[in-house]
Amino acid sequence: MNKTWLITGCSSGLGKHVAEAAAARGDNVVATARNPDTLRDLADRFPDHVRAVRLDVTEPGSVAAAIALSEHEFGGLDVLVNNAGYGFIGAVEEAEPEEYRPMFEVNVFGLIETTRMALPVLRRRAGARIVNLSSGAGLSGGAGSGYYSATKFAVEGFSEALAKEVGPLGVQVIIVEPGPFRTEFLGRSIATAAREIDVYAETAGQRRAYRDSNDGKQAGDPEKATAVIMQAVDARHPPLHLPLGPIAYGIAERKFDAFRADMEAWRETAFHTDFD
Repeated sequence: MNKTWLITGCSSGLGKHVAEAAAARGDNVVATARNPDTLRDLADRFPDHVRAVRLDVTEPGSVAAAIALSEHEFGGLDVLVNNAGYGFIGAVEEAEPEEYRPMFEVNVFGLIETTRMALPVLRRRAGARIVNLSSGAGLSGGAGSGYYSATKFAVEGFSEALAKEVGPLGVQVIIVEPGPFRTEFLGRSIATAAREIDVYAETAGQRRAYRDSNDGKQAGDPEKATAVIMQAVDARHPPLHLPLGPIAYGIAERKFDAFRADMEAWRETAFHTDFD
């Protein structure tokens, strides 16, 4: 049977590619964006399978309306893809609250509220899936990405707990952890702290330089990433964690190695802390 998808942030990035792939294979898609005009071409190409609607994940009313539309137009919901989000570059000391807090509203609280509101509908469909877009930055923090990593670490923890709650109910959670893919992420989908502090030039400053020199040159092919995501969604036993690309795998492996090294180095000191 064809699936029905609700995808946030379809105007660009992997959300756009997943929406196109799902519609192209005959699935039904509620494609959303803050400006639905950006989705007109997708809706025109797949008029029987795509409904393009406005959704701002920071506005619960628009989330509820999109979920209701999936029920009204297609009879339910099989797959929720929480793709809406953006990045932020800047050292922890450089950033101001008004710069980084809106990102938490979108990347964390928007994802949480969208998921929470969709769960009653998803639970009615056997084999439902929740796909939460994290990042290599959600696996390991890096200089210049502290605030962005914080949002994605939150997505990781939330998703792992959610998986334990809804797995027994037949809903599977997939955390997608992409490395750099050639989307608009380093362009319009990332913000930068206005203030630069010289002492961070060789740490967080390098992240700024990376953005300037790598936008449009990322090694990852978003169509190949989309194919893997589709395969995971269709799998009988999908992975909870899905790193995408060799860079993401490298980040994960270095994190595991460093974590294990810290544990072993301090085992004799830190292990014996229970009451005798």
